[in-house]
Amino acid sequence: MPVAVQAGLWGLLSGSALLIGAGIGWRAPLSHRTIAGIMAFGAGVLISALSFELMEEAWRSGGFWPVAAGFLGGAAVYTLLNRLLGAAGAKHRKRSVIAERAKDREANPGNGNALALGALLDGIPESIVIGVGLLRGGGTGYVAAAAVFLSNLPEGLSSAAGMRAEGKSAAHIFGLWSAIALSAGVAAWLGNVAFAGLPAEAIAATQAVAAGAILAMVVDTMVPEAFEGTHDHAGLIAVAGFLAAFAMSRWARGV
Repeated sequence: MPVAVQAGLWGLLSGSALLIGAGIGWRAPLSHRTIAGIMAFGAGVLISALSFELMEEAWRSGGFWPVAAGFLGGAAVYTLLNRLLGAAGAKHRKRSVIAERAKDREANPGNGNALALGALLDGIPESIVIGVGLLRGGGTGYVAAAAVFLSNLPEGLSSAAGMRAEGKSAAHIFGLWSAIALSAGVAAWLGNVAFAGLPAEAIAATQAVAAGAILAMVVDTMVPEAFEGTHDHAGLIAVAGFLAAFAMSRWARGV
């Protein structure tokens, strides 16, 4: 099977975690504390993945300064776009706390498009990482896909719980996440195709940009939800997620 097709399928699989999480949140709503705990675990997973699978690999191929510029640039672009989407009513898109989500509706009652764009903004850098990671022929893309899958579960849970409480229909919720899951597959495929044959430095810079965007997303959107529900336990749970992803990374490398 062509590597680009594999990348697309892995991206689709990681995006499908949004649907699985939404299904759990719809069928068997979990407590806010439980959702926040899963979000904290997912944040730790992503931080581990971008530390050991993205930044380390990027630094080895591109050197410090190009990677540093890409890392800061990715974070800056994400922050700018996130602020614009927040002003449009998608600031609390990952929150399951109804009062917080109500603030978005009050600020912009027609915030459905902003919520969808926010989900795309969060997911596309992760998917591109999967596609680009598979170009290296190692385990980077697979580990990234597993990490994104684990981190997407709490996002689906949190958003589905909040949307259901707002009165959104099942068709609306699952239609939205289905579209995002498909876009994740397309982004992973595109990331693989677009960067095939490019110098290692270009791939390294792309990984650094994506890593910066992912870290900014974790801190801006996942950590607030995690701390809101777990408080003093958020750090411990995030460390558990970090350790799980680190172990998975070492296992994939045969270390």
